[in-house]
Amino acid sequence: QVQLVESGGGLVQAGGSLRLSCAASGRTFNIKVMAWYRQAPGNQRELLATLTSGSGGNTNYADSVKGRFTISRDNTKNTVYLQMNSLKAEDTAVYYCSAITYTGPPYSYWGQGTQVTVSS
Repeated sequence: QVQLVESGGGLVQAGGSLRLSCAASGRTFNIKVMAWYRQAPGNQRELLATLTSGSGGNTNYADSVKGRFTISRDNTKNTVYLQMNSLKAEDTAVYYCSAITYTGPPYSYWGQGTQVTVSS
């Protein structure tokens, strides 16, 4: 089992920045991929960024956030971050982190989400 707790959301003006945190606990050694998603009202959940475990730490980003958002991790704290810069009103959503394990079939754990509101 893996538990995830997001924090860092809030209200920010357009053009501003926020950093979201996702603290993982439990069997974190089984995590192979960490990811950030968001979901705005009436929209499907959107994958924003992924970060693989291991020394390489490969990252991938959705086109909508590429160049503005950065996913990173601090292994000493079992925490993954999403640095969000140049925020736009359309970035307003609930942001979720997810951890994918492969001990058997792939399984995704989810945090409770954190609200990000960007005022224009």
